[in-house]
Amino acid sequence: MEDERGYHYPAVTTDIAVFGHDGNDVEMLLIRRKNPPHQGAWALPGGFLDKDETAETCAARELEEETGVTTAGLTLVGVYSEPQRDPRGRTVTLAYTTVLEKKDLRPEARDDAAEVGWFAITALPELAFDHDRIIADAIEVMRDRF
Repeated sequence: MEDERGYHYPAVTTDIAVFGHDGNDVEMLLIRRKNPPHQGAWALPGGFLDKDETAETCAARELEEETGVTTAGLTLVGVYSEPQRDPRGRTVTLAYTTVLEKKDLRPEARDDAAEVGWFAITALPELAFDHDRIIADAIEVMRDRF
């Protein structure tokens, strides 16, 4: 989007890498996308920043809206701004991560998620967007926590 002066404003999103720990194994919570782009592909929960919220609030809201999972503890992984990362247009994402006890979670597909699933971090499916890169970075950020 451009304003009257010709300045370009990208869309801003958040993505959340949720690690579930059961005392032994660590898995990643993913959603299967219900809508284009990448409809049917596995992805991190996430979505667009509303005009009246912080990035952290957006991340927590999107996680709850798509999976029913709530968390208060988010750690910033990084900012991802490759110009072609989203086929809908110029989109910058702020990626967050958290580690949660799996026994306390009952994720379910909601909103624009067709399905939710746990995956071993060593056997992830093909992912939408640049989510493989975000997950690799999140593993490095959280490695000492699992």
